[in-house]
Amino acid sequence: MLPDYRNQALKILPWVCAKCGREFAGKKLRELTVHHKDHNHHNNPPDGSNWEMLCIYCHDDEHCRALESQWQQGADAGAEKGPTATHSPFADLNKLLGNPARKN
Repeated sequence: MLPDYRNQALKILPWVCAKCGREFAGKKLRELTVHHKDHNHHNNPPDGSNWEMLCIYCHDDEHCRALESQWQQGADAGAEKGPTATHSPFADLNKLLGNPARKN
């Protein structure tokens, strides 16, 4: 059984993936999903303003990106941003090349 909001979305939104632009019809229509823009599947306004149609691949990608973003924000919370590299492999290159006065 399809959720009521999916049936409603199929009536009012074009059968096109909003991300990749693929069109769907017939048996392929099952590959088109309703994505909640605010990621709240309980927010289903009758005008469809919180929905967009995404193919299963783009829908999966959208949720993976959102999860990755949350993970990165949590991993960096409260941490100071400092240099990521502690070694400078070319620090003494000018001296090795015989250019001790050159500064770069």
